[in-house]
Amino acid sequence: MLEMTPAMTRLVEGRDGDPFALLGPHDTAEGKVVRAFLPGARAVTVLAADGATLGALSQTHPAGLFVGTVDRAAPYRLRITWPKAESETEDPYAFPPLLGPLDLHLIAEGRHRELGRVLGAHAMKVEGIPGVRFAVWAPNAQRVSVVGDFNGWDGRRHPMRRRIEAGVWEIFIPRLLPGTRYKYELLGPDGATLPLKADPCGGQAEKSPANASVVPDPMPPRLEGLQGPSHSPDAPISIYEVHAGSWMRHEDGRQLSWDELGDRLVPYATGMGFTHLELMPITEHPFDGSWGYQPVGMFAPTSRFGNPDAFRRFVARAHVAGLGIILDWVPAHFPTDPHGLGHFDGTALYEHADPREGFHQDWSTLIYNFGRHEVRGYLIASALHWLREFGCDGLRVDAVASMLYRDYSRKAGEWVPNIHGGRENLEAISFLKELNEAVAEHAPWATVIAEESTAWPGVSKPVSEGGLGFGFKWNMGWMNDTLHYMERDPIHRGFHYDAMTFGLVYAFSERFILPLSHDEVVHGKGSLIAKMPGDRWQRFANLRAYYGFMWGHPGKKLLFMGCEIAQDREWNHDAAIDWPALEDPMHLGVQRLVRDLNRVMATTPALHRRDADPGGFGWVIGDDRANSVYAFFRYGTSADPMALVVCNLTPVPRISYRVGVPRAGRWIERINTDAAEYGGSGLGNGGAVMTEPVPAHGHAQSVLLTIPPLATLMLLPEGG
Repeated sequence: MLEMTPAMTRLVEGRDGDPFALLGPHDTAEGKVVRAFLPGARAVTVLAADGATLGALSQTHPAGLFVGTVDRAAPYRLRITWPKAESETEDPYAFPPLLGPLDLHLIAEGRHRELGRVLGAHAMKVEGIPGVRFAVWAPNAQRVSVVGDFNGWDGRRHPMRRRIEAGVWEIFIPRLLPGTRYKYELLGPDGATLPLKADPCGGQAEKSPANASVVPDPMPPRLEGLQGPSHSPDAPISIYEVHAGSWMRHEDGRQLSWDELGDRLVPYATGMGFTHLELMPITEHPFDGSWGYQPVGMFAPTSRFGNPDAFRRFVARAHVAGLGIILDWVPAHFPTDPHGLGHFDGTALYEHADPREGFHQDWSTLIYNFGRHEVRGYLIASALHWLREFGCDGLRVDAVASMLYRDYSRKAGEWVPNIHGGRENLEAISFLKELNEAVAEHAPWATVIAEESTAWPGVSKPVSEGGLGFGFKWNMGWMNDTLHYMERDPIHRGFHYDAMTFGLVYAFSERFILPLSHDEVVHGKGSLIAKMPGDRWQRFANLRAYYGFMWGHPGKKLLFMGCEIAQDREWNHDAAIDWPALEDPMHLGVQRLVRDLNRVMATTPALHRRDADPGGFGWVIGDDRANSVYAFFRYGTSADPMALVVCNLTPVPRISYRVGVPRAGRWIERINTDAAEYGGSGLGNGGAVMTEPVPAHGHAQSVLLTIPPLATLMLLPEGG
C-alpha cells in the first residue's frame, strides 16, 4: 500500500481544501498518475474515450483512495466497480478551472451583475461532456464540497476547487442532470463541519418543507421585447397585490400552479382593470407563515407553484394580456434557518457579526452587511435576475425604513452609530442608490418601489439629484390617516376632517403609490369592510365611498386581493379568498365598483397623468367640516378634460349642494359609488347635471348636486 502523505490523510478525513492538487491526473517521475477518492468502491479502471484501457488504479487506503499510472495522457473516464453495480463517468478532477479571471474580479468587487449565471448550479457541457458546474462564495471555509443523492451526501466525495482570488469554490461534476438535489457541506475556519447549506445562488429548490437545492434546467435565452404596461409617473397604474398561494385554491385545498394562475388570475386581474400584479415574495422561503418575507433563495422562484420555467411562462402570459408583474423583494434581512445564509462559511459572511447591527429584534432575522462589496453585489444581482431572466417589470423593496436607520426599532444602547455618530445607515443608503442605478442601467424598462414608512427625503428622487433613486414610494402616511378617519363614526368625522386633507400637503413631494395592502388586513386588524362603522348597509357604503376617494386622489393605486370583493374576514394565508361572497349583491357591487374605478381612471387622463405634479390637483371644497364634504379637481394636460371628485362622508344625503366649476355646460356623472349596481341606494343626479351662472368657490359657474349618503361622485365636462 502506498505511503500516505499528509495531503492524502487530509483528503480521506474530509479536511483537504485543495483536492485538485492531489486528485485527478498529474505528471510525476513515474509518469502520468491518476488518483481518485471513491469511498465504497471495489475497483477502478481508467478508460480512454474509445473504451481502451489506459490503466488500473490500486486502492491505497481503505477509506477509498485509488492511485495508478496510465499508459498515455488522454481524456479518460473511470469505470467504477461498486459492491452491487458498475458505473462509468468522467473524472471531475480532470477538468480545468471554469470561472474566468474577469468573473472572479467582478465577484470580488461586488459588481458581477450576472451572478445567477456564474455562481450556483448550471447544467452545461464542458469539453463536450454534459454535467453540472457548481460554484459558491465561501471565502473563510477550510473546505467546501457538493453533496447530494449522487454521492450519498458524503462531503468527502466531491470537495471543490478554491479560487482564492474571490473566495469562490467550484467544481464540474460530469453526467449529473437537471433535477439533481444538492447542498454544500462546509468546514468553517475552525475546522468544524457546518450544517448543510442550500445554494445562495441556486435557481431552484425542493418543495417546502424539504430544503435542498435542485439543479435547474438550463436557463433559456433572456426574454426580450415583451414587457408589461408603462409605469411612468404619467401612466395609469392600478396594482392588484396577490399572495399566490391563497388567491384561489382547488376544492381539496391544493394551491394553484403557475400555469393555473395564468389561466385564472391573469384574466381576472385584466378583466378588473388592474394594470399590474404585485406578487408577495416568491423567492424561495422555508416558512409559509412568513408569506415569503424571510427568503433563503434570492435567485429561485419558490417551488410551491412549479419550476422556474413555469414562472417564466406566467410572466409571459401576463405580458400578452397587457399586465405588468411586480415582485416583492426582500434585501433587508434573512432568516436564521440552519440551511440558509446565516454563518454561511462559519463566519458572519452575509450578516454583521455584532447583533446590534446584524440581528433584527422584531423579526428574529439576520441583517445583511451592506458595507461588504460581495453582499451588495449578491443582492443587486438578485434584483437584476428577476428583471432580466424572468422579464418582470418591477420590484417592490420591502422594509426600506428598517434599512435606512441604524436605530430602527431599537432602544438606546442597542444600536451602533455610523462613523459620524448618527443614526443613518450610510452603507444601506449607498446600497439602495447603487441598486437603483444598476436597475436603470441594466433593466431600464423596470421600476423599483420603496415600502418606506418614514419621512426620509427624496426616496423617489434621482440619485443624481441627491435622492435614493426609487421609481415610486408607498404613501404609508396617507393610508394610516385616511383609514383611521374612515373607521370613525361619521358623527365624529367633522372633528377629524383634516385627516383626509393632510395627505395633499405632501402628496407631490414623492412619486407616491396609495396602498391598501395585506398589512391592513392581518394580525387581528380585520378586513377593510370590518373596519367600517355603522350597520351593514353603511359599512358597504363607507367602503365604496373610500374607494372612490382613493381613486380620485393623486397617486397610483394598490389594492390587496379580497378587498375588491369586500371580504368579511381578514386574510388567512392558508385559505383562498371568500369567492362565494360574490353571490351577495353587496359584495358583487363592490367588485363592480373597483372594476369601473380602474376603467374610468385609465380612460380619464386627468385622473392619472399628473399624479406627481401639484398642478394636477386643486381644492374646491376642503373646509366643510359640518357636512364632511370634500370636493376637488384633477387636471391632466391643457388638452385633457378635468375631473371633479365630490365626497360625502356622512350618512346624510346632501340635496342641492352647490359646487363651483370653471366650465359651463353639462357635467357627466362617470362614477357614483351609491349607484344601485354597486349595492347603493341609487340616489344621484340622473347621470348628468347642467351648470348655472351662479358664482361659487371662485368660479363663475356652478352645479347643484345631489350627493348621496356615504358616497363619492366623479364628474367630467361633456365633450372634453
